[in-house]
Amino acid sequence: MTSQNTVVTSAGLLAGIRQARLVGIVRGNDGGAAAQAALAAMEEGFKYVEIALTTPNALEAIREVRAAAPAGCLVGAGTVLSQSDVEHVTAAGAQFIVTPSLAPSISEAAAAGIPVLAGALTPSEAYEAMERGATAIKLFPASIGGPGYLKAVRDPFPDIPFIAVGGVGLDEATGYWEAGAIAVGLGGPLFGKAASGGDLTGMRDRARGFLGLAADFAARTGTPS
Repeated sequence: MTSQNTVVTSAGLLAGIRQARLVGIVRGNDGGAAAQAALAAMEEGFKYVEIALTTPNALEAIREVRAAAPAGCLVGAGTVLSQSDVEHVTAAGAQFIVTPSLAPSISEAAAAGIPVLAGALTPSEAYEAMERGATAIKLFPASIGGPGYLKAVRDPFPDIPFIAVGGVGLDEATGYWEAGAIAVGLGGPLFGKAASGGDLTGMRDRARGFLGLAADFAARTGTPS
């Protein structure tokens, strides 16, 4: 299990996500099922999993996952928007936060030393989020423009780390990595209905598929995994 005193830095989170290339996104209608889905993904090999605050009893789910996560796995909180959200999720044990937009939570978390994956779509939003202290940019929804759009946004900002989120499935992930994404964020294409009490067996199979894809990409491109 993870240590309750584990300190996660922005640099450490960024390095780990670059290596893993995958972030799990749990969003459902049952906090208990969400926690079990997150832990199942971690057991299969996912190192970074966020639980969205739109999930009922999300804070309790975060506490449960933090207490039971395998060593080396980190739990984050998603859809974190306000200062109070930041306070609540960190009290629950979240080790990083994720936003869907240019929310006040970005600067609040950054000021507190909490790594932030900040949601942005346009070049201006991506730049602004980094100015506010974001660790990386969650390009969302990535499916609106696909890998070609990611490449276009990255061209003027080669040093901004982008994570492609939204409509990224097994068939799309490699294209985003090739376009320069450091990782892809996986919600429905990974978890399906598992976070709402659905079957975990299929979710585990999909998790292994994504992990295998990331390992194959690392082997093919000669990059660490």
